[in-house]
Amino acid sequence: MLSPNFLSTDNVFNVLRQVAVITILAYGAMTLIIGGMIDLSAGAVMAFAGVTSVIVYKSTGNLLFGVLAGIAIGMICNLINAFLVATLRTPAFIVTLGMMLMARGAVLELTQGQNVLQLGDFILIGQGNLGWLPIPVLILIVVTIVIWYLMNQTRYGRSVYAVGGNEEAARAAGIAVEKVKYQAFLVNGALVGIAGVIFMSRVNAGLPNAGIGYELQAITAPIIGGTSFSGGVGTVFGTLAGALIVGVLGNIMNLIGIGSYVQQIVMGLIIVVAVAYDVFSKRGKARTTILKSDAKGETLPTAREGTVPAGGGTAGS
Repeated sequence: MLSPNFLSTDNVFNVLRQVAVITILAYGAMTLIIGGMIDLSAGAVMAFAGVTSVIVYKSTGNLLFGVLAGIAIGMICNLINAFLVATLRTPAFIVTLGMMLMARGAVLELTQGQNVLQLGDFILIGQGNLGWLPIPVLILIVVTIVIWYLMNQTRYGRSVYAVGGNEEAARAAGIAVEKVKYQAFLVNGALVGIAGVIFMSRVNAGLPNAGIGYELQAITAPIIGGTSFSGGVGTVFGTLAGALIVGVLGNIMNLIGIGSYVQQIVMGLIIVVAVAYDVFSKRGKARTTILKSDAKGETLPTAREGTVPAGGGTAGS
């Protein structure tokens, strides 16, 4: 590789721990993007949830209470997002941008901008091992199985694909669109909370400025993994692959001394290229469909006349 340290045991385990956080965030972003939404607040909410988890643990001495507090903060923030997006029908981009500012302000006010130190046994979540397996990786494996099951084997998952693919057709098919959006945001909130707990445990501190730019990585991973930015298409394992690419690429750039600002430029370029590829790919498929239809003398249905796709994979009923 580009650095002799890349394949060292310490670096490999470090990458796995980092990728666990990124991937869990990416699963939440994937769920929303498939459903036709987006979350720009993930990084800030992760910091708020993680720091809250640390403070509750230090106050009670109970690790479970700390973890649950972090997950609760993530879900509460996303419940607010869901209300504004699903009930009041405010664009998710604007809502989550506002939540990003509110969550960041809340965690800075909570800590007065100071790091929370001396975490005690809390660090076991992010730094401990079960045998040779890092605990964050074990958590990631469990989360991956759960999210795969939700997205591929449940009515909820099929509904998310349907809503993202064609919201009006999904509504006409009897799907409770607003309910599905609430559920997607709550799943995202739980995942963001879990990521926050792991992150703070891994760095052995409650950092109020943590997570800056993590929403970018969370969005980049599913897009690289084939999730369509226009909704309705995406897979869990594609997102996992995308997160691994993002994590390994970031680690390589760190090892060869590329600065954080340049890394943001690289990640931004990756998103632009991935989205552009998705757009041009869809246009190419649409053009091919139109040409075939013209050749057969058929009339294409309008978007509102479409039906909810059936089956597993990228769409279901």
